[in-house]
Amino acid sequence: MKVEVLYVAECLSHPAAVKLVKDVLAAEGITTEVYEVLVRDEQMAGKLRFLGSATIRIDGRDVAGESKTAKNFALSCRLYPGQSRLVSHQRKWLRC
Repeated sequence: MKVEVLYVAECLSHPAAVKLVKDVLAAEGITTEVYEVLVRDEQMAGKLRFLGSATIRIDGRDVAGESKTAKNFALSCRLYPGQSRLVSHQRKWLRC
């Protein structure tokens, strides 16, 4: 299992996303490395199909189930459905 947290510099959601991922993995009894990927520029954002910071992927799949047809990739913050602030993430998306 490959677990990644993609983020931009100065992202306020990044530390909370990493903690959430590690907490859920521990609760599920899963031992695996969490890769933190700093998205440095627009070109890298496009190459990674980066939808905003912080993005959590498991085995390359966005935990929020974002569309594979998305075309807008940028160095930006990310809000998840039902989220009104930039820091929280949904635990349920991380559980299999």
